Amino acid sequence: MHEIIRRETVYLWYYFSIQLEQLLPYWVLGMVLGSAVSVFLKDRIHNTFRALGEKKLGVLGVVAASVLGIASPLCMYGTIPIAASFSKSGMKDDWLAAFMMSSILLNPQLILYSAALGATALTVRIVTCFLCGVTAGLLVRIFFCRKPFFNFDGFEPPKSRDTDPNILARYLKNLGRNIKATGLYFLIGIILSALFQRYVPADVMTGLFGGNEAWGVLMAATIGVPLYACGGGTIPLLQGWLWDGMSMGSAASFMLTGPATKITNLGALKIILGLRHFLLYIAYVLLFSLAAGLIVNLIV
Repeated sequence: MHEIIRRETVYLWYYFSIQLEQLLPYWVLGMVLGSAVSVFLKDRIHNTFRALGEKKLGVLGVVAASVLGIASPLCMYGTIPIAASFSKSGMKDDWLAAFMMSSILLNPQLILYSAALGATALTVRIVTCFLCGVTAGLLVRIFFCRKPFFNFDGFEPPKSRDTDPNILARYLKNLGRNIKATGLYFLIGIILSALFQRYVPADVMTGLFGGNEAWGVLMAATIGVPLYACGGGTIPLLQGWLWDGMSMGSAASFMLTGPATKITNLGALKIILGLRHFLLYIAYVLLFSLAAGLIVNLIV
């Protein structure tokens, strides 16, 4: 018994150490640069978006809003109050929908994490998240042009936590909060990936998520709902699954439904959308992720 435990521990440590060695530099880089964006560029990004609201860009404004949503370093709980302030200043709902959708799905820090999955997966993630934001904005523009889509009543403008007058201290405090928020999930993700690699045969993963079939994409979209807790924590899982035969389309579907249906995000979105619009949001996320996964499988 002791020999079996020792052997399994060695195997698990092997899988864990390999992924830790590969992913740790990306996690550290994500922490360092992500905090830099949050401390030094966040206000500039949001002020740029606010300034765009004063211009008559039409549909192009939806595209710009999606880009700026990806560039914004805020999580959903930070995005909703800033979106509320945008709305009060007269920003249109279609622009807000594009900005918030993209902001939910991706941020500069998660882009750096995702680079660990390779250039193809990184490109797929950026493009699909951008298009998901643009499509959300266009749908709101088409179907809700005469009535409001959001209800931001009760939301006050966000209060920044990066207020220390010493610029270095301000950055280090943000970095510390960043590490505290993501570090545990990152380690849990690597542990789960090691367990998958050791105890789940590769042909099982290929059968579930491989190939170009709709079934694999549907499965990936489905498990993205309960498994997604932190973007950095899912990178080890995705890397292991891609090694074991997960198709790129299935990965794309997982990367869309995961953050979009994260439990903490859903609670906040339910408040500002109301039940009917909230259900439309869920349906949109699932349909878009399935379509994106199938299209990616055809292209890649």
